[in-house]
Amino acid sequence: MIEFSEIIRLAFKSIKRNKGRTILTALGIIIGVASVILLTSFGQGLQQYVTDQFEAMGANSVYVLPGQIGGSEGEISFSQGPPNFSGSKLTLKHVEDLSRYGGPIKAAAAEIDMPALVSYRGENKYTTTGGISEQWGQIVNIQVNKGRDIRTSDIDNRRKVAVLGQSIVDSLFGSSDPIGKNISIGEERFEVIGIIKEIGTQSIGFDIDNFVMIPVTVSQHMFGQENVQNIMVQARSKDDIENAKDATKRVLSRDLEEDDYSVVDSSSLLETINNILGVLTAALGGIAAISLVVGGVGIMNIMLVSVTERTREIGLRKAVGAKESDILTQFIIEAVVLSVFGGGIGILIGWGGSILINQFFPAVVTMWSVILAFGVSAAVGIVFGVAPAVRASRLDPIEALRYE
Repeated sequence: MIEFSEIIRLAFKSIKRNKGRTILTALGIIIGVASVILLTSFGQGLQQYVTDQFEAMGANSVYVLPGQIGGSEGEISFSQGPPNFSGSKLTLKHVEDLSRYGGPIKAAAAEIDMPALVSYRGENKYTTTGGISEQWGQIVNIQVNKGRDIRTSDIDNRRKVAVLGQSIVDSLFGSSDPIGKNISIGEERFEVIGIIKEIGTQSIGFDIDNFVMIPVTVSQHMFGQENVQNIMVQARSKDDIENAKDATKRVLSRDLEEDDYSVVDSSSLLETINNILGVLTAALGGIAAISLVVGGVGIMNIMLVSVTERTREIGLRKAVGAKESDILTQFIIEAVVLSVFGGGIGILIGWGGSILINQFFPAVVTMWSVILAFGVSAAVGIVFGVAPAVRASRLDPIEALRYE
């Protein structure tokens, strides 16, 4: 029996002898591994991004949404449909009652979001206009960088004032100061009183830099809304979230039915979103893994061709004492080396690609995805290398030596 080290040497020698074919054979594995790492990094990056944004908003937020979105205790389900904002029965009185409640509730605020065209001296910007009450910015951790925020007096007196996101300021005013100037939102004119501190896209569903805040009462009048889309409640601490949810339900149940609203906390929302993104990540990884199977089939085909090309060589080796197990081992080693070689290059491409893409889109490479992709690539070499190896080992030495 030939020594194992000699079998490995012969396997590597055979691979080096056909460099072009080796690279082409490994290409399927390279593409498969790189695809798995890249696509799973997208999913992981999106999950991490959403988590970071929720934490930036504050982990002690409670959301009151119109309608019953379903789900058991501690879970959220949209089996009964998404929140019905147009049929909301939530009012500013509910916000006032929650704000005055005290105890576990630190603050409460209303919100009405509508798309709108913002204009200034011929410059236009399509954006989201948010009608908010005074404490909304505090709850979602949004600060005014210049000027002032919307006050209670603005809301009570329906003053047409606006606080602009930074990208709107850049688009409409360039480098000039917008404070005190008048802009048009739809057909109405508003005085700019503040600029939102630049923050970027938030997990609450829009880009804060491309956002206009106006008094909620003005928004109700402009868009014909008597009620509010949703209410945000801030608990005094993370430990008070459950008590704040119970208190919110007690306040709302005074004049609303149980099916008229849903009370959820940010951790429940985050868990639900992450579950959805987790399934998406797994699906993307599964789709990419198909490339690994295709690459494995490619390895098997090339190895079968190699057996045919090396029939006389195999016959000669068996004639001088090589056993079936020696031939079998050598061909399996060749297949595994091709897979591992392709897997290594695929990891480098996938990792490097993820780092590059992360400059434009959140992408996080996790060690489990690298280990999984590399492990699968090695397994592919073993699985798809068995058939050619068995065929080579079973060749009759006499017939092999006669092969032309």
